[in-house]
Amino acid sequence: MSDIIRLLPDSVANQIAAGEVIQRPASVVKELVENAIDAGAHHVDVLVTDAGKTCIQVIDDGKGMSDTDARMAFERHATSKIREASDLFALHTMGFRGEALASIAAVAQVELRTCTDDAQLGTSVTISGSKVEKQEPIACPKGSNFAVKNLFFNVPARRKFLKSNQTELSNILTEFERIALVNPDVSFTLHHNDTEMLNLPAIQLRQRIMGVFGKKLNQELLSLDVQTTMVKLHGFIGRPETARKKGARQFFFVNGRYMRHPYFHKAVADAYENLIPAGEQVSYFIYFEVDPANIDVNIHPTKTEIKFENEQAIWQILSAAVKETLGRFNAVPSIDFDTEGMPDIPAFENSPYSLVQPPKTSYDPSYNPFNTGGSYTPRRHTDWEPLFQGLEKEHSGSSQDGGEPFVEEPLPEQEFEASPTLYDAHPEEKPLEKATQHYQYKGCYILTSVKSGLMIIDQQRAHIRILYDQYMTQMENRQHVSQRMLFPDMVHFASSEIPVLESIMDDLSALGFDLSSLGGGTYAINGVPAGIEGLNPETLITNMVQTAIEKGCKVKEEIQSTLALALAKAAAIVPGQVLTNEEMNNLVDGLFAVSTPNYTPDGKSVLAVLKEEDLEKLFK
Repeated sequence: MSDIIRLLPDSVANQIAAGEVIQRPASVVKELVENAIDAGAHHVDVLVTDAGKTCIQVIDDGKGMSDTDARMAFERHATSKIREASDLFALHTMGFRGEALASIAAVAQVELRTCTDDAQLGTSVTISGSKVEKQEPIACPKGSNFAVKNLFFNVPARRKFLKSNQTELSNILTEFERIALVNPDVSFTLHHNDTEMLNLPAIQLRQRIMGVFGKKLNQELLSLDVQTTMVKLHGFIGRPETARKKGARQFFFVNGRYMRHPYFHKAVADAYENLIPAGEQVSYFIYFEVDPANIDVNIHPTKTEIKFENEQAIWQILSAAVKETLGRFNAVPSIDFDTEGMPDIPAFENSPYSLVQPPKTSYDPSYNPFNTGGSYTPRRHTDWEPLFQGLEKEHSGSSQDGGEPFVEEPLPEQEFEASPTLYDAHPEEKPLEKATQHYQYKGCYILTSVKSGLMIIDQQRAHIRILYDQYMTQMENRQHVSQRMLFPDMVHFASSEIPVLESIMDDLSALGFDLSSLGGGTYAINGVPAGIEGLNPETLITNMVQTAIEKGCKVKEEIQSTLALALAKAAAIVPGQVLTNEEMNNLVDGLFAVSTPNYTPDGKSVLAVLKEEDLEKLFK
């Protein structure tokens, strides 16, 4: 049998590695910008064309590379970050594996221009699909200039699976924000299709966070600073009253590297357990500083999952630090048990004051100050209750203020029997109680009788079903009803959210929203759909944008469905709301007027029928 095992060519191996390291254009931006940070750059420019599909250019003013290093940098496992295996436990840089540039060059056309500080000429290297096409000296400024063109040009399958430009641009901005938040001493600019999207000067951390997410966030943050021998923590956490269901800014960083850590997130969530409603989240920006020997960053290709040696101990420190910060800024209701210097207030005892009666006021209800004729004689006080008994009976008139006696003429017997009064003590006929068509149970369910048995309807889901169909019809026919706002509200979006917002702007307008850009990621809400009174339009639009980001819809119909469902859930009646008979009738009639009344748009059951034979079995 002949040998069948052979070594893969370097180009094929680099393409396989690119499948792990380079997943989308955002991965290229991440790797190149992190290399610029490792090179000691103070200013980084990122220029993107067509969401990175056509060109990604990263320019920095770092150390630069010599002509030999410029060529060696594209070789697999070539790196300046580590020398031996022990260096993996003392990492102070972003990259270390030496696979980023090789992977990028395997699936794109790369041009590098670089020059060191002490060199007169720089070096230009052109690589296409792992093949070096040209290398020559060139005049260029200090630093490095990477131009990555036609990403996945030689892997058509990978290029076909790229998402829309708005989605890919949003991913690029997300990666860009993570790097900018952890390097406030470095200035960044980001351009997309020759349009400046971000311009972040070198500034303090708090100002950097506001530069990325808006100045409104400054009022929501509390400073956190804890130093222990095991870990140092600093950063900011959100106030409990600023919790939201979607769109919370939640970031963990360790030694200048962004990370995802569900275990530490649970520590922060537990600190807010009794302070925020269930299902809501708060923003936080927490920075860890630990000994590199106590963490392992090489457990995932994206290097966003990090293993800690003392996770449980750090969990306790983090939880205590968050609670201490909340208490220090009076964000937690406190009970003062210190009674020193407090006045001694005796407990109330009822027995000594049982004989004390409140004062009473006496007055004559028969006194008329406008009566000028005759003399006034005070009348004896009489009880009012007997005056309302037996009004159907005749009563003799009495002389009042010297006038003639008043005699009431009795009504005919037939008329009196036909029109009983509210004050009738013993009416001959009691009004018949009219049974309601529907019955509401605990403010959540509507019970109604049908031919097959007893139907139980979830009133909230039924309302969602009705509103969803209405909003979808409005978007299809462009027959929205917008209500202008007297004082427009302001809503701010992060740079990574703006492309998604612009992609759904037409659908928002079809629903009845009127947004106008004020620049800097701030939008004015000039109009909202009619029928959503009582809802916060800022929160509503933010949740709809976050839903569109989570869904990642490409097809226009799917985006419209997502927006209509999000708005219907927000505008629907809440569980526990008591409905009148007319409201229940309208809700049931509207439910059975839609095409699919049995299920909500997201597949949840709206109604259930308890059959008549099942009811009979309960009483056997």
